[in-house]
Amino acid sequence: MTTVETIEEQIAELDNASFSKLRDWFLEFDQSRWDKQIEVDSNAGKLDFLINTALDEHQAGKTRDL
Repeated sequence: MTTVETIEEQIAELDNASFSKLRDWFLEFDQSRWDKQIEVDSNAGKLDFLINTALDEHQAGKTRDL
């Protein structure tokens, strides 16, 4: 049995309160990892194409004030 399968079995055995606490923790943990990855990608220039696309569209008059 793999580690993931073991964890899945343990999660399935949790009572509702423990499962809710785990779910809340996991969502926060997942979002934190995502934020860190976005920051790493941004600092490495991997997202520059998004900035350039937005600037090109703005200069072409394809944007509007919010």
